[in-house]
Amino acid sequence: MSHHNTGNSSRPAQHGGISAPKESLVFISAAEPSADRHSAELVRTAKALIPSVRFVGVAGPRMVEAGCERIFDMSSHSAMLAAALGNVGRGIRMLNTADAHLRSRHFAAAVLTDSPTLHLPLAGRARSAGVPVLYYIAPQMWAWGAHRIYKLRHRVDKLAVILPFEEEYFRNQGVDATFVGHPLAEQIARYKPDITIVNRLRQRGEPFIALLPGSRAHVVSAVLPGQLEVAESIQKEFPRTAFVVSIANPQTAPIVEAMARRCSARVSLHQSDLTEMIVAADLVLVTSGTTALEVAFHAKPMIVMYQSSRLLYHAVARWMIHTPFLSLPNILAGRAVVPEFMPYYTSTTPIAACALELLRDEYTRNRMIADLWTITNSLRDRSASVEVAEMLAELIQNVH
Repeated sequence: MSHHNTGNSSRPAQHGGISAPKESLVFISAAEPSADRHSAELVRTAKALIPSVRFVGVAGPRMVEAGCERIFDMSSHSAMLAAALGNVGRGIRMLNTADAHLRSRHFAAAVLTDSPTLHLPLAGRARSAGVPVLYYIAPQMWAWGAHRIYKLRHRVDKLAVILPFEEEYFRNQGVDATFVGHPLAEQIARYKPDITIVNRLRQRGEPFIALLPGSRAHVVSAVLPGQLEVAESIQKEFPRTAFVVSIANPQTAPIVEAMARRCSARVSLHQSDLTEMIVAADLVLVTSGTTALEVAFHAKPMIVMYQSSRLLYHAVARWMIHTPFLSLPNILAGRAVVPEFMPYYTSTTPIAACALELLRDEYTRNRMIADLWTITNSLRDRSASVEVAEMLAELIQNVH
């Protein structure tokens, strides 16, 4: 594997376009809604950078809107853990469809975004069809599943990583990895919150607390009851508090509404304007994942909660997890910057105690806010889609 690209320089965007052959056909695949969003951004940026490029592949609605030709859609069927089992047949059909295209058309490169369960096998198919592979958003092998590194090393030509420490980790494992910045940073920099909505939310009560239970039905069902219990404890101490639950996915609305009705705290529901909710909040109760990082970008005091199966964790997961922290803000910091109650909790009493301390103690709040600014700064000044588009241009030029 070549290691000529050091990848740490913050290169300026080259908007003049890169010369390439008459048409460069690129296979691209995204299986999750978030990957669809990041891949769509890449498609738009690459088209501006490499006028000859044409994208074909496993595409969600945003990628199609950006000009990608769809051969299959996985993004509307994404799932996690046990819920993913129902997707196995669909995944196999996707791999076979993709394989047929990779072998019957002349692709200059393949870009696979996130979703290692699907994309490591697909990288193998692309490699055997003679198509060089650029993998965007690395599997979190530093946290769990490190045994998969062999597949990554032998099936992927270039790896675009979105967390600063990942470049060194993967390079030490013999993978040609480059840190490109986090795609969320680009989206946050571009989106300007609507101050009218922020003020309207703040007028509901003081303090204003946002409950973000996630977008997947099984996660909402597991996490929201604990978040509402914490809300009830806070309401007793701060009677004027307003609690707003985000409904990130309309399909979860009935679950959220049923739980909110049983809660004694003053809870209202909000179906859109997630960024405005975060900006308005004095405290955020958030599930693990990228949303916790979005809260960190806005430097909002938070508590990360996740309630997975205790049995599954002790039987399987705890032997596979190699990181002392599970939430992205703490992983980036390498220390406990935000309280995380993961992968499960047996009582919400310590969570409520943390929440009350953050509401009462200005020093604790301000220290967390300062820490969150510091840890997200390393991600702010990059344009992931531009840097990945430049890696793709280089890959295409090396092929021709």
